[in-house]
Parts: sequence; structure tokens; C-alpha cells
Amino acid sequence: SGLKWATCNVGANYSGDNGDYYAWGELSTKGNYDAESCPTNGKEMSDITGNPTYDVASNKWGATWRLPTEAEFKELIDNCKWKWTSQGSCSGYKVTSKINGNSIFLPAAGWRHDMLLSGCGEYGSYWSATPYGSLADRAYHFAFYKGYRVIDRNYRVNGRSVRPVSK
Repeated sequence: SGLKWATCNVGANYSGDNGDYYAWGELSTKGNYDAESCPTNGKEMSDITGNPTYDVASNKWGATWRLPTEAEFKELIDNCKWKWTSQGSCSGYKVTSKINGNSIFLPAAGWRHDMLLSGCGEYGSYWSATPYGSLADRAYHFAFYKGYRVIDRNYRVNGRSVRPVSK
């Protein structure tokens, strides 16, 4: 599809850096990831990709950068080879295109809920721009453990990684 995936997460300085954690539709990090502090929680919304009011990739990186959609994560899963590895001190997946051989590294940065960080080094969770249908407290994310990858819905209030895409 000619989609370009960024080499690192929002808030990261290099590909093996976990970067920052964002609740869905929020533009800044915070100390406590809970329902009370999440303005998109319970709000009926359409896809937020490229909308700088809610898309942190678009807001912070500008130009053509934006959050990937659920469909674009599906393409990434289907069109790439996945190898569990580490980069620096970070575990995660090296994702290599079956089409052009380009690769990116997705750290297993874990996720934030309330004031806790869970699963760092074992679990990766990346927000999509796609809300989950009629459940206004959830959105689609791409999640993985070693040997397991899924696109699923999860609570918007939780802090997850963001990997921007661009045309």
C-alpha cells in the first residue's frame, strides 16, 4: 500500500527505546491512567487518524504522520515476517516486509493502567486510530507476546505505545 511505518515510537529517541504511553485520543503522558482523566472515555467518536486534536502522532510529529488504522495493522501482520528479538535492552518484534524487505522494530513496551506499568519486555500494545464500534470506552489496539499477535479492542483509558505511519 506504500505505507511507511516510523522507525520508533512517539517519545522514543531510537528504535530500541520504549517511548511514551498515551491513553486513546490523548496528546500527553500522565501519572495516572484512569477513567476520570480520559476525555475520550465514553465519548462516541469516529476514526481519529490524522486529526491533530486526538491523534498524538499527527499532533506531535506533524506533516503526514498519523496513527495507523485497524486495517493497516492487519496489513502489517499479513504482509510481514515476525521475529522475536532484542534491540539494546528492549525485547520485541523485528517486523520485515515480505514485499520490499524493509524492517522495523516494535518494542514490547508493556502498558500503563492507573499508576502501574505492566508487561514491559514481554508484552507490546499499540493504539490504532479506530474506535471500537458501539462501545464508546474502547478502541482497537495491536497487541503481542512472543509467538502471539492479535488486533483486539481495549479500554481507551490505558496508556499504550504509538507507532506513527505516513504515506
